Amino acid sequence: MTAPSAPPGLSVSVVVCAYTMDRWDQIRDAVRSVGAQTHQPVELFLVVDHNRELFERAVREVPELLADRAVEVHVVENRFDSHLGGARTTAAELASGDVLAFLDDDAAAAPDWLERLVTDYADPGVVAVGGAPIPRYEVDRPRWIPYECNWVFGCAYRGLPTTRAPARHLIGANMSIRRAVLLSWGGFHSDNHDDMDLSHRAAHAHGRRSVVFDPAAVVVHYVPASRLTWDYFWRRCFYVNRGKAQAFRTMGGASNLNAEVAFGVRGLTRGLLEEARALARGDLYAPVRYGALVCALALGAAGTLVGRLGR
Repeated sequence: MTAPSAPPGLSVSVVVCAYTMDRWDQIRDAVRSVGAQTHQPVELFLVVDHNRELFERAVREVPELLADRAVEVHVVENRFDSHLGGARTTAAELASGDVLAFLDDDAAAAPDWLERLVTDYADPGVVAVGGAPIPRYEVDRPRWIPYECNWVFGCAYRGLPTTRAPARHLIGANMSIRRAVLLSWGGFHSDNHDDMDLSHRAAHAHGRRSVVFDPAAVVVHYVPASRLTWDYFWRRCFYVNRGKAQAFRTMGGASNLNAEVAFGVRGLTRGLLEEARALARGDLYAPVRYGALVCALALGAAGTLVGRLGR
């Protein structure tokens, strides 16, 4: 798919959700990166998820971060009992932009992030666009982690399109959608799987080509050392897939495992070829990574089975 020229007059509301004071410095970086966009949004929503101390500090300090920009800043609280999905829906119901762009509170957007996302919406058949969260590691990345499993810590992974193309599943740290489309089904129905919820519902309602991944739309996503351990890795592989299976129950006709099955099949074949090449170049961790990939897929399948059994 070749991206057309940016549509004139398309307005964007950026949504950042936060829940802990531990990320205060990263929240500030995320907000500043929104103010530095070449395509300025009409507004920024910082939605605080059930943390009064964080909300009060954000009300005092966050608007000042964009005081020299023509961006209206709204600091609001999640009005739902749920967490991330409810926080994002809170902003969606209040926003005025034609497009909602979601940025994680521990990510910072490249200056042309919104410009590239908006350009993709020149195609009227496109209703959701996601970009690539690029990892910024707190410590050196362990060599045993398969690149197909970067999704474990919320980053772009091997297997996603390398050029602008339709995609089955966007990444929550860097995704966007036409606001009217999101509100047409009542906002997010899932907390922990809001990106899957958005991607599946959009594709079901508007066709698979309506959901686009654009790797040129980049944000830098912080990955703490705590997410680079085997304990975190295996738990994410199992519990995320268990949760997906449970979330599918609320998705009606949009529910399917096609994306997960396709990822597993392609991952095993592509991973084998890539790691064989790496081994030929002298990378002795290549078979370890492939073994970890096989473990990840097995854990994911087990999680899916447990989730489908309703446990």
